[in-house]
Amino acid sequence: MNRLVLLTTALLLAAPVNAEEINETLDASADGNVEIYNTSGSVTVEGWSRNAVEVTGTLGEEVEEFIFERDDDTVVVKVKPIEGKSSGRRSTSSHITVRVPQQSHIDVATIAADINVDDLQGEQELQSVSGQIETEAFAAEIEAETVSGDIDVVGNTDDIEVELVSVSGSISVRDLSGTIDLETVTGRLSVAGGSFSEAGLNTVNGRVEFRSNLRKDGDLDVETVNGRISVTLLGEVSAEIDINTFNGRIKNCFGPKPEKTSKYAPGWELRFTEGNGEGSVNIESLNGPVTLCKE
Repeated sequence: MNRLVLLTTALLLAAPVNAEEINETLDASADGNVEIYNTSGSVTVEGWSRNAVEVTGTLGEEVEEFIFERDDDTVVVKVKPIEGKSSGRRSTSSHITVRVPQQSHIDVATIAADINVDDLQGEQELQSVSGQIETEAFAAEIEAETVSGDIDVVGNTDDIEVELVSVSGSISVRDLSGTIDLETVTGRLSVAGGSFSEAGLNTVNGRVEFRSNLRKDGDLDVETVNGRISVTLLGEVSAEIDINTFNGRIKNCFGPKPEKTSKYAPGWELRFTEGNGEGSVNIESLNGPVTLCKE
């Protein structure tokens, strides 16, 4: 079999079986609600300047019904598979792009479908069982949750409230500011850039990396059971700092040295005040080293 035949076969196998093309539009409120449901495939949400919701893409062969309707200020987009057909099968995969007014509040739920959100300034509630979530953050609240998928959020340094949860995936945020709460059972937590008044990072098994600015009266809480913790504070620091480990060394670039909690136990602790001590940094690790530095 030559390379052309192999390529053609691969493309045919990758394409949805008997996929149905969709291209529909409804008028919508400038700051209304948009609810989107898709079991498998992908969902892309794009903000635009029109007061309308547009849905384009392809529906899988084993989709029973495509629902696209408006009730007052709420628009519903729902891909409903045939009852008994499992999500994640190629025949049920639907790939849709939904364009919504930029100030819309969106609620997206999937099972085995990735979620990608661009250029949306309203609140976001995003949930996926086994899909990846990628979104942009502006000044509105974001809540995102996955069971076995990664979450990636990019901001523009505007103050925002963000809550992200993943059971067995990594969470990465860049250039966010304000308040964040990140939690995972098995996965890496990464924070880069931005400036925070409150930041909570909690993982059971995973590495934690925080490289950002903590405001002078800000609070940073980091906790892990099994994982390395690396915290780099950017700019001027004014905080009461408290670090505890049970089975891991502490490296501190600020100067003060950690002390053993007991001559008979492996634990280490470090407590000191940097600047006027207006904020707080609390770090706890059961099994894993901790590094605290500044730039």
